[in-house]
Amino acid sequence: MKEYVIGIESTAHTFGVGVASLDGSEIVDFSHQYVPEKGGIHPREASEHHSKFASKILSQAIEYICQRNGELVAIGFSQGPGLGPCLRVGATVARAIASYLDLPLFGIHHGVAHIEIGKKLTGARDPLVVLVSGGHTMIVALEAGYYRVFGETLDISIGNLIDMFMREAGFPSPAGPLCEKLAQKSSDFVELPYIVKGTDLSFSGILTQAVKLLKRNVPLPTLCRSLQEVAFSMLTEVTERALAHTKKKEVLIVGGVAANRRLREMLSIICEEHSAKFYWSEKWNGDNGAMIAWTTVLAYKYGEPLKIEESYVKPLWRIDEVFIPWS
Repeated sequence: MKEYVIGIESTAHTFGVGVASLDGSEIVDFSHQYVPEKGGIHPREASEHHSKFASKILSQAIEYICQRNGELVAIGFSQGPGLGPCLRVGATVARAIASYLDLPLFGIHHGVAHIEIGKKLTGARDPLVVLVSGGHTMIVALEAGYYRVFGETLDISIGNLIDMFMREAGFPSPAGPLCEKLAQKSSDFVELPYIVKGTDLSFSGILTQAVKLLKRNVPLPTLCRSLQEVAFSMLTEVTERALAHTKKKEVLIVGGVAANRRLREMLSIICEEHSAKFYWSEKWNGDNGAMIAWTTVLAYKYGEPLKIEESYVKPLWRIDEVFIPWS
């Protein structure tokens, strides 16, 4: 009988349940995304969305296992970082299943899951990782059992930069694909603050200036292009600096913003210059249950399960605090 794990994702706008076989030959995702009518993600509304769809999504995942006469052997959930009310929905569902079926429970770091599914899909073995999403902007690599941070944002993430600017322009989050599409319609450029401090970055100045220019009726496509060019150039600079420092031969980009073609283009250029191989995956860059499920497989094989009474969520959990037993 084939053995499977379930992984539950609920950090922000997506409620997802992933299923992964222990041998890694099957990984599937069942998800539903909360999209606000306007503005950004409201934690209470997002958590209500998760509560509403949890039963349906979970049923699809369990049906998948049953159709294959499989055995469920472990439960994983995104323990953090993320929005507290949203995290608690996923944690509650995971605890209930683990308790009812007497299965081991594993708390998964959302950022680590982005990286591990990226490595699984691309075949990257020991990469310098560019983790870019609504919740993360950091350059990390595995060193001595931890994902060490070699550069990160000092304020807002690059995903939030894009979403917050697009909200000012009247579009709901997430709006990264729309920003990229609009940027491709312009060849013009306006100056925006370029703030790099060693291997760290600051995006808040870009947001402030871009919003000012928007209110002065600078065309939106021009601002989208300028914002992308400046923010991505900053990110590429610090990635190149980290690549030279670590001397890694692989660079992997993961997270929702990895879907942006222009950012990948910039990063691929520095990889060529440093004789490093560039990796990215076409699927599962955004939040999903599949990445939690696959990382649960790794945790099940190499780690220790959580006691249910210690499975509290960690909204501000840093990636460099997480021991990686499979490293």
